[in-house]
Amino acid sequence: MTLESESIVRLPVHRVSPSKDAASEPIDDSLAVEEPLEIRLGHAGSSGFTTTSLAVTMRTPGADLDLAAGFLFTEAIIRSRADIARIAHAGPSRGRARTRNIVRVDLQSGVPVDLARLRRNFPVSSSCGVCGKASIEALAVRGCAALPASSPRVPAQVLAALPESLRAAQPVFHQTGGLHAAGLFSSTGALLAVREDVGRHNALDKLIGAKLLDGDLPLPDSILVLSGRIGFELVQKALIARIPIVAAVGAPTSLAVELAREFDITLAGFIRPAGFNLYSAPQRIMNP
Repeated sequence: MTLESESIVRLPVHRVSPSKDAASEPIDDSLAVEEPLEIRLGHAGSSGFTTTSLAVTMRTPGADLDLAAGFLFTEAIIRSRADIARIAHAGPSRGRARTRNIVRVDLQSGVPVDLARLRRNFPVSSSCGVCGKASIEALAVRGCAALPASSPRVPAQVLAALPESLRAAQPVFHQTGGLHAAGLFSSTGALLAVREDVGRHNALDKLIGAKLLDGDLPLPDSILVLSGRIGFELVQKALIARIPIVAAVGAPTSLAVELAREFDITLAGFIRPAGFNLYSAPQRIMNP
């Protein structure tokens, strides 16, 4: 096994061709790297400054700080970039990729932390979201309002072309075929940012985290394009980042549609050049 980058390894495999009597030949194949990332939170506690191990997620190394920041933001642990005093890798390099698999985020001293909620919500993996009608109601309680219904306005042909633009901007997927992607586009179809990861939730957290650290949130005039299906948690993250249009090459789940309709997010699935399905807030999409 040979390391090409922190995101890609090459290893010998056997290529089997059934049309040739199942004959096999040795070739080299590129695989996406998968390593654990632990997110640690430094914050004020009852006995002074303390550190809490918040979550562990399996991710593709790269943009780790974006991933940690995006996770904290979309889970409402922080409200803005100003809540973060310091964010950096910690711990030794490990694994074949020699990655540092811990990110520590120190909060400003005045940022409150609900440890009971953290222990309840994040015992295993950051790729797991809360589900059900109670989750939708909780978003309203947290102050999430519906997005403005009148903007942005996007031509249907612009939206239909975005998955191809996203695919063209996925360098690791082109080599491995093993990553999800989340891409952010302007209302005119210009690519603003893209992130890849073995986890679809991680890819979106990386994307939102990058915009958070750059001071670019919220994102009220943008389009989120996903490489797979649209689950509830992905729409939830888009809502918190104030992204009004979510599109994907795959299907949405029923709860994703329910959430999108509740908060006036335009949800589009099965995006192809020939057309797509609109599940909610269709008024933002303009037909010729």
